Amino acid sequence: MKTIQTITFIAFIASLASIASGFILEVEYSKKLVGFGVLGLFLVVFPLFSYYRWKDKDVNDYMLTKENLDKMRQNQKEKKY
Repeated sequence: MKTIQTITFIAFIASLASIASGFILEVEYSKKLVGFGVLGLFLVVFPLFSYYRWKDKDVNDYMLTKENLDKMRQNQKEKKY
């Protein structure tokens, strides 16, 4: 596994473990465990995962520019015939 992928996986497991232990354990700080688990998912895991998946992609391929719209129209015409 790559380094960023490993870090993301470990953070994901730690967040899930925190959420699960918050629901299972009956301690006075169980709500905080669930909260920190959710924060970990949304502030650590999701941005790391997004960076890992988008780092080698060109953003202009996903934008609606005139060239991309023309390509889409051309592809639609080719599929019809």
